Amino acid sequence: MADSTASAQPRPAHPAGHPVYVIGAGPGGLAAAQALRARGIRAVVLERADHVGASWRRHYDRLRLHTTRRLSALPGLPMPRRFGRWVARDDVVRYLEKYADVHQLEIVTGVEVFRVERAPDGGWTLHASGGRELTGAAVVVATGHNHTPRLPDWPGRSSFTGELRHAAEYRNAAPYAGRDVLVVGVGNTGAEIAVDLVEGGAARVRLSVRTAPHIVRRSTAGWPAQYNGVLARRLPARLVDRLARPLARISTPDLSAYGLPRPETGLLTRAAEGAIPVQDVGLIDAVRTGRVEVVAAVEGFEDGKVVLADGTRAAPDAVIAATGYLRGLEGLVGHLGVLDPRGRPTVRGPRTPAGSPGLYFTGFTNPISGMLRELALDARRIARAVAKREADRASRLPG
Repeated sequence: MADSTASAQPRPAHPAGHPVYVIGAGPGGLAAAQALRARGIRAVVLERADHVGASWRRHYDRLRLHTTRRLSALPGLPMPRRFGRWVARDDVVRYLEKYADVHQLEIVTGVEVFRVERAPDGGWTLHASGGRELTGAAVVVATGHNHTPRLPDWPGRSSFTGELRHAAEYRNAAPYAGRDVLVVGVGNTGAEIAVDLVEGGAARVRLSVRTAPHIVRRSTAGWPAQYNGVLARRLPARLVDRLARPLARISTPDLSAYGLPRPETGLLTRAAEGAIPVQDVGLIDAVRTGRVEVVAAVEGFEDGKVVLADGTRAAPDAVIAATGYLRGLEGLVGHLGVLDPRGRPTVRGPRTPAGSPGLYFTGFTNPISGMLRELALDARRIARAVAKREADRASRLPG
């Protein structure tokens, strides 16, 4: 089994005398650790939770990957065929547990890293829980795209007398049976929760939309949308945007009459801005049949009601805010000048920020080609870069 009880004190192993520390035991961190280990480099994974894949364990019950099983496997271990083409949440967790065991990854759970700083010898010092100060030859930050739930500070929010929760707290529709629910946000999470609520017996489901998304079929005639995403990344955005419009007219109905017009901005352009297309898992039919009502964006709360951008008010029993996440990296690495104005790393994969050699980031984008696929590719690239850096360092040592 993976070492979840090992001491966090490093043992000398590779040329620099210190391990590479990987922060986060989600898919990105595990993949990076395996790729490093495959190159003979000791990698120690530090995880603040008690298990690997902590964020996956917290996702809502009906979640399935929108990417295929074959293109979602991490380096060195295929996903079992019995998981099916679209892998369920619990099976993702089982896979991550097995991945850590099969590759005998060195994982220390219950350790949270608060701050990363340059060490005098050119490595890195990690300040962690329990007063630990760990020295690493390099650091891979893999704390995840969905780190800190973002709940907008809507005016009058405290006056709302109904239930207000972030989507991160949503598990299934059972607590909302027979109730009036407003879902805020039409990304993949908001769309899927809205459908789950309808199928789970909610009395009324409204979906608050600020900007209409691109909606694509998860699979068309057996061809997954992810394959299009992989191909699209190799083409100019302008060309993909142009080709996507007629394809959308063929594959998905026009929902303008229901409050979801086709976006003006092109599909790949929107994706580059962080707005990944919504993969349809029932939203189109739910909107067309009126089971999910599309309403305007939320502007705030007043007198216990929700104020919408078109001036109307709603009085739902519950509001579920599918309003995204923050990366939560400011305290960890913000002082190093490696984040953009939105709190995202300025580099990813094998590249390191200027002035911070040996500091790597993975899993902080949501690519159209599939996050797990890109995490696997990044892991190999990071391991290659670390190995080259250590080889260069060794070549400069005397004797």
